[in-house]
Amino acid sequence: MISQHIPTLQSGDGLARALAAIERLSETAVDDLRKMVAVDTSFPPGVGYDAFADLMAQLAAPLALDCERVIVPEELWRAPGARGRRTNLIARRRSGRPVLGLYFHVDTVPAAPGWSSDPLRLLREGDRLIGLGAADMKGSIAAALLALRAAQEAALPLAYDPMLLLCTDEEAGLYPGVRYLAEQGRLEGHILNFNGSAMPRIWAGCFGLFTLTVRVHGKAAHAGEQRSAGANAIEAALPILNALSALKPVIAQRISALPPPPHATGPLTASLDVSAIHGGQCGGQIPSQAEILLCRRYAPEEDFAVARTEIETAIKNAAGSLDVDMTLTGHLAPTADPGGPHWPRWQQALSAGFGYAPDAFARWGASGCSDFGWVQQATGMQEVLLTGLGKPDSCIHAPGESTTLTDIVALAKSVLAYLSVEFCPELSPETMTP
Repeated sequence: MISQHIPTLQSGDGLARALAAIERLSETAVDDLRKMVAVDTSFPPGVGYDAFADLMAQLAAPLALDCERVIVPEELWRAPGARGRRTNLIARRRSGRPVLGLYFHVDTVPAAPGWSSDPLRLLREGDRLIGLGAADMKGSIAAALLALRAAQEAALPLAYDPMLLLCTDEEAGLYPGVRYLAEQGRLEGHILNFNGSAMPRIWAGCFGLFTLTVRVHGKAAHAGEQRSAGANAIEAALPILNALSALKPVIAQRISALPPPPHATGPLTASLDVSAIHGGQCGGQIPSQAEILLCRRYAPEEDFAVARTEIETAIKNAAGSLDVDMTLTGHLAPTADPGGPHWPRWQQALSAGFGYAPDAFARWGASGCSDFGWVQQATGMQEVLLTGLGKPDSCIHAPGESTTLTDIVALAKSVLAYLSVEFCPELSPETMTP
């Protein structure tokens, strides 16, 4: 049971001085975010990871964080549409204290059509900061750097050694960077995952996701010649699209027991979406290939192999004698209930930073996905703390994605409080008497 109050911080203590430093240094977070947004880390294809690691190493150096690059072998992540090197950066401090992993995925989705501003150039409109990845999740990196910068300026003693995990390919990648770190035994202590929301939420877990790339092969020919000379792959794909359209409402009937968000209009359900279609080159040529990208979100109650087989069987039945191949191009496993002993203190830190009342917190899951299902499977680590900058009006994965400086500052204060040795020591599992 957590104490039912928001911690008060005395003006004379080190933590209060550090929190004041966050306010004073808040513009440095905007500068950091501007630099991060300018580095294109969109996935697919994922070609900007080295450049982003360069930037993060520059920002980490003044904070006395030692940096190490960990490269995911290409044979693990290679898939259609993926290019570049998978460079993960670990930036950490070692003093012998317990370790707190601060996890961030550095990739964004590609900028969708409809942006009214340059998505790679941070736009500031009053308190709001607009740019690709501003909320998901480069703004969270800026908040963590701000917290560490303020702690350094105030010489604040920390309860944990911070270990920043700046990882690749969370956005539906085939082999996310944090999965590789987990399987290589590179994770320590407990982890604060920033792939969440700036809301009083108790994380209950989330769905899994996989993507399939379906290629329908035809035969190219001059569009003005006899039709028998070619085979139109796009037209041949129509029965497959019809079969997927028929399967979509069947899948949507599968309801998860995960509690939905307070702002949801109903329970969390499985889903199937046709996310992209590519084919053809010009009007004078019969297209020889049509490529369809499918996205399947599956509930923790579902089995991945069964869900994949269901789709592939529907496609094969619809394809008949067509030349079709299917490739798994991305997979995130569901995250099981991530509760654990560090949550009460983290909840108090969120209350201290954002001003949440204890009774404002609600427990909910999400049909959105995380790469921490892989971490749980690889390490046996069940507990994962969650935070972030997502809000219903953040436009994550859409034109105009944004966060606010107010929320970055609040998140920085929450992180700083949790790291501080002065904050709620009676709730720290590392210091509690059995």
